[in-house]
Amino acid sequence: MTVSEISPARTTPRPTALPTFKITRIEAAPLFGESPKGGWSAEIRPDDSIHALIAVHTDQGLIGYGSSFTDGRLVQAGLKVLEPLFLGEDALSPDHLSERLHQNTFWMGRGGTLTHTISGIDIALWDILGQATGLSVGRLLGGSYRRRVQPYCSLLMEEPAAMREVIATYRDKGFTAFKIGWGPFGRALDTRLDEAIVRAAREAAGDKAKLFVDAGASDALWPHGFKWAKRTAEMLADFDVGWFEEPVRPDAIEEYRELRLCSPVPIAGCEVLTRRQAFLPWLARGAVDIVQPDVTKVGGLSEQRRIAWMADDFGVKYIGHGWNTALGLAADLQMAAAFPSADLVEFIGGSPYVDGILAEPFVLDGEGWLSIPDRPGLGVSIDQDKLARYTPNPGLLFA
Repeated sequence: MTVSEISPARTTPRPTALPTFKITRIEAAPLFGESPKGGWSAEIRPDDSIHALIAVHTDQGLIGYGSSFTDGRLVQAGLKVLEPLFLGEDALSPDHLSERLHQNTFWMGRGGTLTHTISGIDIALWDILGQATGLSVGRLLGGSYRRRVQPYCSLLMEEPAAMREVIATYRDKGFTAFKIGWGPFGRALDTRLDEAIVRAAREAAGDKAKLFVDAGASDALWPHGFKWAKRTAEMLADFDVGWFEEPVRPDAIEEYRELRLCSPVPIAGCEVLTRRQAFLPWLARGAVDIVQPDVTKVGGLSEQRRIAWMADDFGVKYIGHGWNTALGLAADLQMAAAFPSADLVEFIGGSPYVDGILAEPFVLDGEGWLSIPDRPGLGVSIDQDKLARYTPNPGLLFA
């Protein structure tokens, strides 16, 4: 008796090979008009450009979309520099092409405009790969650990009475986790005001809600050091604050390390860092409990996942920084699907660049969570007519 007589041979359909998706051009659309306030010392004006959307066009007709956290006019200039390196390249190789862009431009300034620009390109390349294969980016990254995730509503600090009202407004919209940051906190040089703001936020959010505090010490000429941060961390523990973000200046790695050892609340940071190499000393020296790379800055999803896994090896929790756009949030959602401990994503409260550019805006479920799209690519679609309100020539992204 032959093997075939015992068990009939199975025939597996041979997969059809994907064609090469050559990049024909990459466009950037600076976002203007309704940039949200950041609480910075030099406050963001509505007509400032702090974010840009990126579209990677291919000869097969597929277009992928990404987002860069920097002035869109700098992104447009960055694309001109990078153009000889990406034109005609295969869009279905995000890791390969993004690393090529990094490796061949490091001498122009690793971590600046070009790195932020490459971040948007990389996100768009993953979007194309997902569309070409029919898979969500999360599945391509190795997911899916979860199909929904809790967003924390990221809000600017206000005076106590206004802070209470703002939190209540977003609590009524269904959010169950909140982060308050920047604004007068620490900048007014009044520790009683700092405590009053946090007290108001906790009272408005309720005892069961998650609450996080972001000092924003990467602001220009931050006036405080380790001792203020230590006293403030002790105060925050009284209000069950889940983490204390950017408590000291962003290059003060030793102060971060010392604060982490004595703080009663977890210490978070590193949103200003780019590329995985910059994160290694912070992880190796135990400077943070929570690491917060921004996918629209660090080099895109290709770098974001490397940083997340590297942090995990050091026992440091990964929670992406997401003060950017709907496409940045879409990328963070896909990372949340693909990474085991990514249980939160940042959601800017009231930003038109998050709420006002998608064909189907993000909607909270009955428990205040977000579903993770399981459609091809990033799983979201930009509405050209909506986008026209925020950029002068949106058509470049679509055709």
